[in-house]
Amino acid sequence: MLGFDPVVEAISSGGFHLDVELSAARLRELAKMDGGVVVDMDTARIRRANVQLLPNASIQTSETGMRHRTAERVARQTGYPVISVSQSMRIISLYVDGKRHVLEPSESILASANQALSALERYKARLDQTSAGLDSLEIEDLVTVRDVTSVLQLMEMVRRISDDIDSYVLELGTDGRLLALQVEELTRGLLAEHGFLLEDYLPEGLDTATVDARLKWVGSPALLDLAMVARSMGLGGIDGQDLDAQVSPRGLRILSKIPRLPVVTARAVVEQWGSLQGVLGATIEELEAVEGVGAQRARTLRDGLSRLAEISVVERWARLSPPGSLSADAGEHPGAAGAAATANRSQPTTKTRSSVRSLSPMTKRKR
Repeated sequence: MLGFDPVVEAISSGGFHLDVELSAARLRELAKMDGGVVVDMDTARIRRANVQLLPNASIQTSETGMRHRTAERVARQTGYPVISVSQSMRIISLYVDGKRHVLEPSESILASANQALSALERYKARLDQTSAGLDSLEIEDLVTVRDVTSVLQLMEMVRRISDDIDSYVLELGTDGRLLALQVEELTRGLLAEHGFLLEDYLPEGLDTATVDARLKWVGSPALLDLAMVARSMGLGGIDGQDLDAQVSPRGLRILSKIPRLPVVTARAVVEQWGSLQGVLGATIEELEAVEGVGAQRARTLRDGLSRLAEISVVERWARLSPPGSLSADAGEHPGAAGAAATANRSQPTTKTRSSVRSLSPMTKRKR
Protein backbone atom coordinates (compact mmCIF):
# COMPACT_ATOMS: atom_id res chain seq x y z
CA MET A 1 0.00 0.00 0.00
CA LEU A 2 1.41 3.39 -1.07
CA GLY A 3 0.35 5.78 1.68
CA PHE A 4 0.10 6.08 5.45
CA ASP A 5 -2.17 8.18 7.67
CA PRO A 6 -4.53 7.65 10.68
CA VAL A 7 -7.15 6.00 8.44
CA VAL A 8 -4.62 3.43 7.26
CA GLU A 9 -3.47 2.90 10.83
CA ALA A 10 -7.06 2.28 11.92
CA ILE A 11 -7.72 -0.48 9.38
CA SER A 12 -4.34 -2.22 9.95
CA SER A 13 -4.27 -5.30 12.18
CA GLY A 14 -1.30 -7.32 13.38
CA GLY A 15 2.04 -7.42 11.64
CA PHE A 16 5.18 -5.50 12.50
CA HIS A 17 5.58 -1.80 13.20
CA LEU A 18 8.55 -0.52 11.24
CA ASP A 19 10.07 2.83 10.42
CA VAL A 20 12.90 2.10 7.99
CA GLU A 21 14.00 3.67 4.73
CA LEU A 22 12.36 2.28 1.62
CA SER A 23 14.62 0.22 -0.66
CA ALA A 24 14.04 -2.44 -3.30
CA ALA A 25 15.91 -5.11 -1.32
CA ARG A 26 13.93 -4.51 1.88
CA LEU A 27 10.62 -4.44 0.05
CA ARG A 28 11.44 -7.70 -1.72
CA GLU A 29 12.26 -9.49 1.54
CA LEU A 30 9.20 -8.15 3.40
CA ALA A 31 6.91 -9.11 0.51
CA LYS A 32 7.81 -12.76 1.04
CA MET A 33 5.51 -12.75 4.08
CA ASP A 34 1.80 -13.31 3.49
CA GLY A 35 0.57 -9.99 4.89
CA GLY A 36 0.61 -6.55 3.36
CA VAL A 37 3.31 -3.89 3.39
CA VAL A 38 2.47 -0.23 4.07
CA VAL A 39 4.81 2.38 2.58
CA ASP A 40 4.70 6.08 3.42
CA MET A 41 5.48 7.66 0.04
CA ASP A 42 5.74 11.17 1.53
CA THR A 43 8.80 10.17 3.55
CA ALA A 44 9.85 7.11 1.46
CA ARG A 45 9.80 4.84 4.52
CA ILE A 46 8.29 1.44 5.24
CA ARG A 47 5.83 1.76 8.16
CA ARG A 48 4.13 -1.65 8.50
CA ALA A 49 4.88 -5.21 7.31
CA ASN A 50 2.95 -8.52 7.32
CA VAL A 51 -0.13 -6.51 8.22
CA GLN A 52 -3.75 -7.53 7.70
CA LEU A 53 -5.89 -4.76 6.21
CA LEU A 54 -9.54 -4.66 7.30
CA PRO A 55 -11.47 -2.19 5.11
CA ASN A 56 -15.16 -1.37 5.41
CA ALA A 57 -17.04 -4.44 4.13
CA SER A 58 -19.92 -2.29 2.84
CA ILE A 59 -17.72 -0.77 0.12
CA GLN A 60 -18.78 -2.13 -3.28
CA THR A 61 -16.22 -4.18 -5.23
CA SER A 62 -16.30 -6.03 -8.53
CA GLU A 63 -13.46 -8.38 -7.62
CA THR A 64 -13.94 -12.05 -6.65
CA GLY A 65 -10.68 -13.10 -4.99
CA MET A 66 -10.21 -12.19 -1.34
CA ARG A 67 -6.89 -10.44 -1.89
CA HIS A 68 -8.15 -8.34 -4.79
CA ARG A 69 -11.44 -7.51 -3.03
CA THR A 70 -9.49 -6.24 -0.03
CA ALA A 71 -7.10 -4.22 -2.22
CA GLU A 72 -9.93 -2.49 -4.10
CA ARG A 73 -11.83 -1.67 -0.91
CA VAL A 74 -8.72 -0.30 0.81
CA ALA A 75 -7.95 1.89 -2.21
CA ARG A 76 -11.50 3.27 -2.26
CA GLN A 77 -11.63 3.87 1.51
CA THR A 78 -8.20 5.50 1.92
CA GLY A 79 -7.70 7.11 -1.49
CA TYR A 80 -4.16 5.70 -1.70
CA PRO A 81 -2.89 3.42 -4.50
CA VAL A 82 -2.85 -0.26 -3.58
CA ILE A 83 -0.86 -2.96 -5.39
CA SER A 84 -2.08 -6.57 -5.28
CA VAL A 85 0.18 -9.43 -6.39
CA SER A 86 -1.19 -12.86 -7.28
CA GLN A 87 1.67 -15.32 -7.67
CA SER A 88 -0.53 -18.23 -8.77
CA MET A 89 -2.15 -16.22 -11.57
CA ARG A 90 1.01 -14.19 -12.24
CA ILE A 91 -0.99 -10.95 -12.14
CA ILE A 92 0.01 -7.60 -10.63
CA SER A 93 -2.94 -5.23 -10.21
CA LEU A 94 -2.87 -1.55 -9.30
CA TYR A 95 -5.97 0.00 -7.74
CA VAL A 96 -6.15 3.79 -7.83
CA ASP A 97 -8.93 6.39 -8.22
CA GLY A 98 -11.57 3.65 -8.30
CA LYS A 99 -9.95 1.89 -11.26
CA ARG A 100 -7.99 -1.29 -11.70
CA HIS A 101 -4.92 -1.42 -13.92
CA VAL A 102 -3.19 -4.74 -14.62
CA LEU A 103 0.57 -4.40 -15.05
CA GLU A 104 1.78 -6.40 -18.05
CA PRO A 105 5.22 -8.08 -18.26
CA SER A 106 7.98 -5.82 -19.58
CA GLU A 107 8.34 -7.92 -22.73
CA SER A 108 4.68 -7.46 -23.60
CA ILE A 109 4.80 -3.72 -22.90
CA LEU A 110 7.92 -3.31 -25.04
CA ALA A 111 6.29 -5.16 -27.94
CA SER A 112 3.23 -2.90 -27.78
CA ALA A 113 5.40 0.19 -27.40
CA ASN A 114 7.53 -0.68 -30.43
CA GLN A 115 4.41 -1.24 -32.50
CA ALA A 116 3.06 2.15 -31.43
CA LEU A 117 6.42 3.77 -32.17
CA SER A 118 6.37 2.39 -35.72
CA ALA A 119 2.89 3.84 -36.21
CA LEU A 120 4.08 7.16 -34.81
CA GLU A 121 6.97 7.28 -37.28
CA ARG A 122 4.63 6.61 -40.22
CA TYR A 123 2.12 9.25 -39.17
CA LYS A 124 4.90 11.77 -38.49
CA ALA A 125 6.32 11.21 -41.98
CA ARG A 126 2.86 11.79 -43.47
CA LEU A 127 2.45 14.90 -41.34
CA ASP A 128 5.77 16.31 -42.55
CA GLN A 129 4.77 15.77 -46.19
CA THR A 130 1.31 17.23 -45.74
CA SER A 131 2.70 20.21 -43.84
CA ALA A 132 5.21 20.86 -46.63
CA GLY A 133 2.36 20.80 -49.15
CA LEU A 134 0.46 23.33 -47.04
CA ASP A 135 3.53 25.60 -47.08
CA SER A 136 3.39 25.72 -50.89
CA LEU A 137 -0.34 26.34 -50.97
CA GLU A 138 -0.06 29.15 -48.43
CA ILE A 139 2.58 30.94 -50.51
CA GLU A 140 0.32 30.60 -53.56
CA ASP A 141 -2.81 31.57 -51.59
CA LEU A 142 -4.60 28.40 -52.74
CA VAL A 143 -5.41 26.90 -49.34
CA THR A 144 -8.77 25.18 -48.82
CA VAL A 145 -10.46 23.93 -45.66
CA ARG A 146 -9.53 20.40 -46.72
CA ASP A 147 -5.81 21.25 -46.73
CA VAL A 148 -5.92 22.78 -43.25
CA THR A 149 -7.99 20.01 -41.67
CA SER A 150 -5.75 17.33 -43.19
CA VAL A 151 -2.77 18.77 -41.33
CA LEU A 152 -4.68 19.21 -38.06
CA GLN A 153 -6.06 15.67 -38.36
CA LEU A 154 -2.56 14.19 -38.63
CA MET A 155 -1.31 16.37 -35.77
CA GLU A 156 -4.07 15.03 -33.53
CA MET A 157 -3.30 11.43 -34.54
CA VAL A 158 0.39 11.91 -33.78
CA ARG A 159 -0.49 13.45 -30.41
CA ARG A 160 -2.74 10.54 -29.46
CA ILE A 161 -0.16 7.93 -30.42
CA SER A 162 2.54 9.75 -28.46
CA ASP A 163 0.22 9.85 -25.42
CA ASP A 164 -0.22 6.07 -25.68
CA ILE A 165 3.53 5.60 -25.80
CA ASP A 166 3.95 7.86 -22.76
CA SER A 167 1.81 5.44 -20.76
CA TYR A 168 4.07 2.57 -21.84
CA VAL A 169 7.14 4.60 -20.82
CA LEU A 170 5.61 5.16 -17.40
CA GLU A 171 5.04 1.44 -16.89
CA LEU A 172 8.52 0.51 -18.13
CA GLY A 173 10.25 2.88 -15.72
CA THR A 174 14.00 3.05 -16.38
CA ASP A 175 13.62 0.54 -19.23
CA GLY A 176 11.60 3.13 -21.15
CA ARG A 177 14.22 5.89 -21.27
CA LEU A 178 15.32 5.14 -24.84
CA LEU A 179 11.71 4.96 -25.95
CA ALA A 180 11.01 8.34 -24.35
CA LEU A 181 13.96 9.89 -26.21
CA GLN A 182 12.67 8.59 -29.54
CA VAL A 183 9.20 10.00 -28.92
CA GLU A 184 10.64 13.35 -27.87
CA GLU A 185 12.70 13.53 -31.06
CA LEU A 186 9.73 12.68 -33.28
CA THR A 187 7.36 15.17 -31.64
CA ARG A 188 9.78 18.06 -31.06
CA GLY A 189 8.20 21.34 -32.15
CA LEU A 190 4.83 19.74 -32.85
CA LEU A 191 3.01 21.58 -30.07
CA ALA A 192 4.23 24.98 -31.28
CA GLU A 193 3.31 24.24 -34.90
CA HIS A 194 -0.12 23.07 -33.77
CA GLY A 195 -0.67 26.40 -32.04
CA PHE A 196 0.54 28.41 -35.05
CA LEU A 197 -1.79 26.48 -37.38
CA LEU A 198 -4.83 27.24 -35.24
CA GLU A 199 -3.87 30.89 -34.82
CA ASP A 200 -3.58 31.21 -38.60
CA TYR A 201 -6.99 29.81 -39.49
CA LEU A 202 -9.39 30.03 -36.54
CA PRO A 203 -12.24 32.49 -37.06
CA GLU A 204 -12.72 35.40 -34.70
CA GLY A 205 -14.20 34.45 -31.33
CA LEU A 206 -12.77 30.91 -31.30
CA ASP A 207 -9.57 30.12 -29.39
CA THR A 208 -7.16 27.21 -29.49
CA ALA A 209 -8.23 25.87 -26.08
CA THR A 210 -11.81 25.44 -27.31
CA VAL A 211 -10.69 23.57 -30.42
CA ASP A 212 -8.40 21.31 -28.38
CA ALA A 213 -11.28 20.52 -26.00
CA ARG A 214 -13.54 19.64 -28.92
CA LEU A 215 -10.98 17.36 -30.55
CA LYS A 216 -10.29 15.65 -27.23
CA TRP A 217 -13.82 14.23 -27.19
CA VAL A 218 -13.75 13.10 -30.83
CA GLY A 219 -13.23 9.34 -31.07
CA SER A 220 -10.53 7.90 -33.30
CA PRO A 221 -12.98 6.66 -35.98
CA ALA A 222 -14.73 10.05 -36.08
CA LEU A 223 -11.38 11.81 -36.35
CA LEU A 224 -10.96 10.30 -39.82
CA ASP A 225 -13.85 12.49 -40.97
CA LEU A 226 -12.40 15.80 -42.15
CA ALA A 227 -15.83 17.43 -41.80
CA MET A 228 -15.73 16.65 -38.08
CA VAL A 229 -12.31 18.32 -37.79
CA ALA A 230 -13.58 21.30 -39.80
CA ARG A 231 -16.57 21.71 -37.46
CA SER A 232 -14.22 21.67 -34.49
CA MET A 233 -12.29 24.54 -36.08
CA GLY A 234 -15.38 26.49 -37.05
CA LEU A 235 -14.58 26.15 -40.76
CA GLY A 236 -16.43 24.72 -43.76
CA GLY A 237 -19.85 26.09 -42.86
CA ILE A 238 -22.16 25.05 -40.05
CA ASP A 239 -21.80 21.32 -40.76
CA GLY A 240 -18.16 21.50 -41.91
CA GLN A 241 -19.01 19.89 -45.25
CA ASP A 242 -17.70 22.73 -47.44
CA LEU A 243 -14.16 21.38 -47.49
CA ASP A 244 -13.28 23.05 -50.79
CA ALA A 245 -13.95 26.55 -49.49
CA GLN A 246 -10.87 28.74 -49.81
CA VAL A 247 -9.25 30.18 -46.68
CA SER A 248 -6.26 32.48 -46.25
CA PRO A 249 -3.63 32.16 -43.52
CA ARG A 250 -2.59 35.00 -41.28
CA GLY A 251 1.02 33.95 -41.83
CA LEU A 252 2.33 33.11 -38.36
CA ARG A 253 2.94 29.46 -39.23
CA ILE A 254 5.07 30.30 -42.29
CA LEU A 255 6.99 33.08 -40.55
CA SER A 256 7.86 30.72 -37.69
CA LYS A 257 9.81 28.59 -40.19
CA ILE A 258 12.24 31.41 -40.98
CA PRO A 259 15.53 30.85 -39.09
CA ARG A 260 16.66 33.44 -36.54
CA LEU A 261 13.30 35.21 -36.61
CA PRO A 262 11.84 35.51 -33.07
CA VAL A 263 8.21 34.54 -32.61
CA VAL A 264 7.53 37.95 -31.04
CA THR A 265 8.71 39.65 -34.23
CA ALA A 266 6.66 37.29 -36.39
CA ARG A 267 3.54 38.11 -34.37
CA ALA A 268 4.17 41.84 -34.72
CA VAL A 269 4.48 41.51 -38.50
CA VAL A 270 1.31 39.41 -38.74
CA GLU A 271 -0.63 41.89 -36.63
CA GLN A 272 0.55 44.71 -38.91
CA TRP A 273 -0.67 43.16 -42.20
CA GLY A 274 -3.20 40.59 -41.03
CA SER A 275 -2.50 38.04 -43.78
CA LEU A 276 0.41 36.19 -45.34
CA GLN A 277 -0.23 37.74 -48.75
CA GLY A 278 0.02 41.18 -47.17
CA VAL A 279 3.41 40.27 -45.67
CA LEU A 280 4.59 38.85 -49.01
CA GLY A 281 3.78 42.13 -50.73
CA ALA A 282 5.50 44.32 -48.13
CA THR A 283 8.78 46.06 -48.95
CA ILE A 284 11.87 46.05 -46.75
CA GLU A 285 11.20 49.65 -45.79
CA GLU A 286 7.67 48.75 -44.68
CA LEU A 287 8.97 45.78 -42.69
CA GLU A 288 11.59 47.94 -40.99
CA ALA A 289 8.86 50.34 -39.88
CA VAL A 290 7.21 47.61 -37.77
CA GLU A 291 8.07 48.01 -34.11
CA GLY A 292 10.75 45.53 -33.01
CA VAL A 293 11.81 44.51 -36.53
CA GLY A 294 14.65 46.80 -37.64
CA ALA A 295 16.84 46.61 -40.75
CA GLN A 296 18.60 43.33 -39.98
CA ARG A 297 15.44 41.38 -39.16
CA ALA A 298 13.64 42.93 -42.11
CA ARG A 299 16.31 41.53 -44.45
CA THR A 300 16.17 38.16 -42.65
CA LEU A 301 12.40 38.11 -43.03
CA ARG A 302 12.50 39.09 -46.68
CA ASP A 303 15.22 36.60 -47.59
CA GLY A 304 13.41 33.82 -45.74
CA LEU A 305 10.15 34.51 -47.58
CA SER A 306 12.05 34.58 -50.89
CA ARG A 307 13.50 31.13 -50.24
CA LEU A 308 10.12 29.73 -49.20
CA ALA A 309 8.52 31.15 -52.35
CA GLU A 310 11.19 29.62 -54.59
CA ILE A 311 10.86 26.26 -52.86
CA SER A 312 7.10 26.46 -53.37
CA VAL A 313 7.48 26.88 -57.15
CA VAL A 314 10.10 24.12 -57.42
CA GLU A 315 7.98 21.65 -55.47
CA ARG A 316 4.87 22.51 -57.46
CA TRP A 317 6.60 21.93 -60.80
CA ALA A 318 8.08 18.70 -59.39
CA ARG A 319 4.57 17.48 -58.54
CA LEU A 320 3.24 18.44 -61.97
CA SER A 321 6.16 17.01 -63.97
CA PRO A 322 5.30 13.73 -65.77
CA PRO A 323 7.19 10.56 -64.80
CA GLY A 324 10.61 10.36 -66.41
CA SER A 325 10.99 14.11 -66.78
CA LEU A 326 14.20 15.91 -65.87
CA SER A 327 12.92 17.14 -62.49
CA ALA A 328 11.61 13.72 -61.55
CA ASP A 329 14.87 12.01 -62.56
CA ALA A 330 16.84 14.54 -60.55
CA GLY A 331 15.12 13.32 -57.40
CA GLU A 332 13.20 16.48 -56.64
CA HIS A 333 10.96 16.53 -53.60
CA PRO A 334 7.67 14.84 -54.70
CA GLY A 335 5.50 17.23 -52.72
CA ALA A 336 3.17 16.62 -49.83
CA ALA A 337 0.31 14.32 -49.08
CA GLY A 338 -1.78 17.45 -49.34
CA ALA A 339 -1.06 17.43 -53.08
CA ALA A 340 -3.81 14.83 -53.36
CA ALA A 341 -6.29 17.55 -52.55
CA THR A 342 -4.83 19.86 -55.20
CA ALA A 343 -4.07 17.42 -58.01
CA ASN A 344 -6.62 19.11 -60.26
CA ARG A 345 -4.66 22.38 -60.21
CA SER A 346 -2.66 21.82 -63.34
CA GLN A 347 -0.59 25.01 -63.63
CA PRO A 348 0.91 27.57 -61.24
CA THR A 349 -1.41 30.52 -61.01
CA THR A 350 -0.73 34.09 -62.02
CA LYS A 351 -0.93 35.00 -58.32
CA THR A 352 1.91 32.57 -57.61
CA ARG A 353 4.14 33.95 -60.35
CA SER A 354 3.51 37.53 -59.26
CA SER A 355 4.21 36.71 -55.58
CA VAL A 356 7.51 35.07 -56.44
CA ARG A 357 8.40 37.87 -58.88
CA SER A 358 7.82 40.43 -56.13
CA LEU A 359 10.25 38.57 -53.88
CA SER A 360 12.88 37.67 -56.47
CA PRO A 361 14.72 41.07 -56.69
CA MET A 362 15.94 40.71 -53.12
CA THR A 363 17.21 37.21 -53.90
CA LYS A 364 18.97 38.44 -57.03
CA ARG A 365 20.66 41.32 -55.17
CA LYS A 366 21.77 38.88 -52.50
CA ARG A 367 23.39 36.68 -55.14
